[in-house]
Amino acid sequence: MIRYKKNVKIAFLAVAFLTMFSSCSKNDGDEIQNSNTGIKTLENATFGTILTDADGKTLYFFSNDTKGISTCTGNCLATWPIYHNNKTSNDSKIDKSQLGEITRNDGSKQTTYKGWPLYYFSGDNQSGQVRGDAVGKIWYVAKPDYLLMVANGQLIGHTGKKYLSDYTEGEGNTIYLTDDKGRTLYSFQHDRFKTNNYTASDFSNDGLWPIFQKESGSLPSMVVVTDIAVISVFGKKQLTYKGWPVYYFGQDQVRGDNKGISYPQPGVWPILNETTAIAPAQ
Repeated sequence: MIRYKKNVKIAFLAVAFLTMFSSCSKNDGDEIQNSNTGIKTLENATFGTILTDADGKTLYFFSNDTKGISTCTGNCLATWPIYHNNKTSNDSKIDKSQLGEITRNDGSKQTTYKGWPLYYFSGDNQSGQVRGDAVGKIWYVAKPDYLLMVANGQLIGHTGKKYLSDYTEGEGNTIYLTDDKGRTLYSFQHDRFKTNNYTASDFSNDGLWPIFQKESGSLPSMVVVTDIAVISVFGKKQLTYKGWPVYYFGQDQVRGDNKGISYPQPGVWPILNETTAIAPAQ
């Protein structure tokens, strides 16, 4: 009789242990599932690797957000609702250090990637659709690996004067290329097709106009793949666009700055966009 009770006790403890183990396993599974609520990537047949929410709905960048502040307000939000999720992404293709958050003027939060605020497109009716890319040439599908990006903003030179796309003074947005984090890119009027005529062999003047050395990555819809190439400049690689070697301006310190368009005078260091003429051979 004593042996029977001992066996019953052992069996009870075994059942209790298995129940507890099963419960822990279930909770662990729930945590893994719930952790997949942040931003993630999706492979798209047309656009390659794109950013989506946890349900696979496509996210977008807005070219007007040159300074990392959302400029889509009012009626704009009906077409381009904001995306916000403070859950940590567990997608290995997402650079967690590039995820951020801004507080909008109305107090609401919005998620950013590489400083670009993220949006949905109301025309995407189901997961995986990418109907909002290149709308107005200022909305682009969000991707984790852009080589270049498209900005649309007021050009303001190093003296504080405002310029139009033809480098005359005036107010109005201009579309121009930036790096993936929104830093303005330039060409040099005295360069020639795939030939850098500015950079010194010891790179002593690279601090003022650093060469753009990033070589690979995705391109926005408005950028033609064949317009991109890479040249060697005294042992370093430099990207070219339509044959023009590409540079930064050393005095552009804040995201959205384009002070180089007037330095030393307007037109010497033009911005780059789809209307840029192919660099001359000679």
